[in-house]
Amino acid sequence: QVQLVESGGGLVQVGGSLRLSCAASGRTFSTYAMGWFRQAPGKEREFVAAIRRSDGRTYYADSLKGRFTVLRDNAKNTVYLQMNSLKPEDTASYYCAADSLSRLSDRGAAYDYWGQGTQVTVSS
Repeated sequence: QVQLVESGGGLVQVGGSLRLSCAASGRTFSTYAMGWFRQAPGKEREFVAAIRRSDGRTYYADSLKGRFTVLRDNAKNTVYLQMNSLKPEDTASYYCAADSLSRLSDRGAAYDYWGQGTQVTVSS
């Protein structure tokens, strides 16, 4: 079993930055892939980015490339989502997820474990 806890969300102005964290505990998951997703009210869940813990390979939603960066710190069992130049449309609940098969997928169904989410609100 893997437990994931997100943190770092909050209220930020347009153009600002936030860094989300996802701390993992429980079963060793050195070969997992970690993904970030988001969901705004009334909208479907959307893939943001993913990173493979073993080699650091990353995968981003095309629309977010250049503004968002996913990072990992294996020693701390933590992955991060650095979000820059934030826009009102980035307002959503952000979730991290773990894929035990390390597929680096943009599909939510590929992920076995999910955190509870952290809210990001970008004000104009």
